[in-house]
Amino acid sequence: MLHSKPREDNYLHKGLRKQLVQVLRDKGIKDEKVLAAIEAIPRHFFLDPAFERIAYEDRAFPITANQTISQPYTVAYQSQLLEIKKFDKVLEIGTGSAYQACVLAELGAMVYSIERQKALYDYVGQFFFIKNYPNIKRFYGDGFKGLPTYAPFDKVIVTAAAPYIPPALIEQLKPGGIAVIPVGDDNGQKMLRIIKDANGNVKEEELGDFIFVPMLEGKNK
Repeated sequence: MLHSKPREDNYLHKGLRKQLVQVLRDKGIKDEKVLAAIEAIPRHFFLDPAFERIAYEDRAFPITANQTISQPYTVAYQSQLLEIKKFDKVLEIGTGSAYQACVLAELGAMVYSIERQKALYDYVGQFFFIKNYPNIKRFYGDGFKGLPTYAPFDKVIVTAAAPYIPPALIEQLKPGGIAVIPVGDDNGQKMLRIIKDANGNVKEEELGDFIFVPMLEGKNK
């Protein structure tokens, strides 16, 4: 459960984050900026206090609206694939708990994040920690449509399992841009990295196997 009032981030929490970063490093995350962002952000703030002791385990946890906060390895892996540079304009599909958005914002990106679950969109709006990142802009909408008004984007990240690559998201990607999208069904997804070249041609890389909640069309009130 996200909270409107600040919570404590003590030496124990910071020590657990250091351990988590080492776990991620051991699992193959090499981007030191991504690891530093994970270490800087108190993940326990994004979870109910009942989960505080286990918030830094490398696993997903349930949040409101039948959604999850992603496994830290997944967040780090997708962030690493995006090759974030300071002031990159990033379109995120699926705000969720806003943990991934905060990692991207900590890396210096300008994050435009869409959430289709109205309850979750409103919930995150009350979250005290999100106010630390004015470079996160949140939108309630249909992720399949992206944000054409704010396009083009340097990077696109989808944090739910897409049944196919949404054409609008690739259209809204700048030439030279990178999109990272898990594509598949309930049985599992392949992480795809899509690179658009200067001429607008698209190259797909198929990477590891992952499990995400499904990406659904439309808005849920």
